[in-house]
Amino acid sequence: MRPNSALIGQLENSIDPIKVPFSDRGSRLLVYEEEAGHRLCVKLAERLTSLQPGLHGYRQRVPLMAELTFIDEHQMPLPYKLTSYPHALFFKTRLGDFALAFQDRDTLAFGLPPGVTAGLRFRVRPQLWQEDEHGGQFKTVRNVAYTTNGRVAVNEVRGTEDGYLVQFLVKAHKSTAVTLSVSGAEEANRKVYPFPRTLRRAERRWHRWFERAPRVADRYRLHYYYAWWIMGNGLVSPRGALAHEGMMPSKEHYVGVWHWDACFHALAYRHVDPLLAANQLRIMVEKQQSDGMIPDAIYDEGVVAHMEQPLPAAVTKPPVIAWAAMKVYQLSEDKSFLGELYDPLVRWNSWWFGLNDDDADGLAQYNHPFSSGLDDSPLWDEGMPVESPDLNTYLCLQMEALGQMAAQLGKAHEAAMWERRSEALLRRMVQDFYDPEVGLFWATKDHQPIRVVTPFNLHPLWTGRLPEEVVDRLIDHLTDPEEFWTDYPIPTVARNDAKYDSHRMWRGPTWININYIFVEALAQSGRVKLAEELRERTLELLMRHKDMYEFYDPETGEPGPTAAPAFGWSAALFIDLAIEASQGEVI
Repeated sequence: MRPNSALIGQLENSIDPIKVPFSDRGSRLLVYEEEAGHRLCVKLAERLTSLQPGLHGYRQRVPLMAELTFIDEHQMPLPYKLTSYPHALFFKTRLGDFALAFQDRDTLAFGLPPGVTAGLRFRVRPQLWQEDEHGGQFKTVRNVAYTTNGRVAVNEVRGTEDGYLVQFLVKAHKSTAVTLSVSGAEEANRKVYPFPRTLRRAERRWHRWFERAPRVADRYRLHYYYAWWIMGNGLVSPRGALAHEGMMPSKEHYVGVWHWDACFHALAYRHVDPLLAANQLRIMVEKQQSDGMIPDAIYDEGVVAHMEQPLPAAVTKPPVIAWAAMKVYQLSEDKSFLGELYDPLVRWNSWWFGLNDDDADGLAQYNHPFSSGLDDSPLWDEGMPVESPDLNTYLCLQMEALGQMAAQLGKAHEAAMWERRSEALLRRMVQDFYDPEVGLFWATKDHQPIRVVTPFNLHPLWTGRLPEEVVDRLIDHLTDPEEFWTDYPIPTVARNDAKYDSHRMWRGPTWININYIFVEALAQSGRVKLAEELRERTLELLMRHKDMYEFYDPETGEPGPTAAPAFGWSAALFIDLAIEASQGEVI
């Protein structure tokens, strides 16, 4: 059934539920094809650490509902041909079309072919089964209810060793729906609406979402609206520690709202919903710790603020919230938002210099590799702590943004102070990090340079205030095809460095957020044409594939073998860059 909305219709079959979950704004339910053309499964975008302690257990958890199969009146499977849209999945079978849409964020609704007896078979599993020395145990915090507004023909439930097998057949008419509702409450939602109504409402929701997006040049449109689908699909509703609607980088791979991801996500949302954009930053700031630190991530049951591996330390992310807040403010002009963030971000700035400068030399250090966001970068191979030019560049920009906030809030003396502090930190970076012989800013450990060449050695370009001769040397490195100006720039380790590996996350692949930073850095440094070239090459890299991935091979342009699909900041920054390019502007 082709949708009425042309905006939705252009994304026909853009969503591949074998790789990418079919979900909905606010929902934690993820629908995948378990076996193409034959059956589905349903997973949860939840950590459930009360059941399974540890940060990554959710990645190995079995589906809540598996082997979800369409069946005929004889309970025989019905193979299908799938057509996907943002609002619904349609399954063409020999009996007619089944369809799936979200009735609400906790309820999946299936439409059945009218005039036949048909239904669903599925297996319901608890969230966790654990074997122990005494036997084993099943644990669950989610209830599942299945309901229909049609006439029930068969309702069989059989216990198995790993859950329950359900076979449910209904005599269907044109309004028949079968719902699967997942709830943490004692009573799951049993309300069932006529399926055509659910389908219309789902289409209207997504049409309104797409309609709010600014128009872009035709060449970007298909990927642009797919990116907006990612930005809607990745949102989850407030629950527990998550106080606002928040965007997950990936509902499958990165469950929770992550600190610097939230900043990049806000850059897209500011174009359609300034409140939603601001809330991505509020989520983080409102969980600020007593010492001023802002955590690494927020999820339903708590925060990620400390890790034991690869060493025990507090864990956060680079300080870019103030920078992102000023970008949101440029479109919202909401001074109350700046006033709300200003004092917490002053404390956040103090945390970096107060608790992350062991030698009191005025340069901040990373104490845990994950606080950099560059988890496995070779910059950390020699151990921690590391004083790094990327971190201190972020702090320069943070103090510059705090100065801009102070000026908008009528705090003229503080605005001038932040400008002086930002300038002083930049001078200190040039003094301690810059090596004029090679034309790079080195990261240091124990005041000795870490001689690994990465784009983070070029990060001070982003300040836009370096001496011209230093800018020229950094640009020479950036535009060298043997280092960073590859076919699909910018690799996260120089191509000619011994530590370069094009497949290992931060040891070589191209990441879209780093490209975005350098588009802005080049423009800030007066290299506008080069900034426009990098912007266009970044957009072209993302448009090489139907999906938008976490990172890419800088030589082939292919997604990394472990790169998450439908990745949040790749989509968000494609949106922001495409809007800028279409408007003929530079960041």
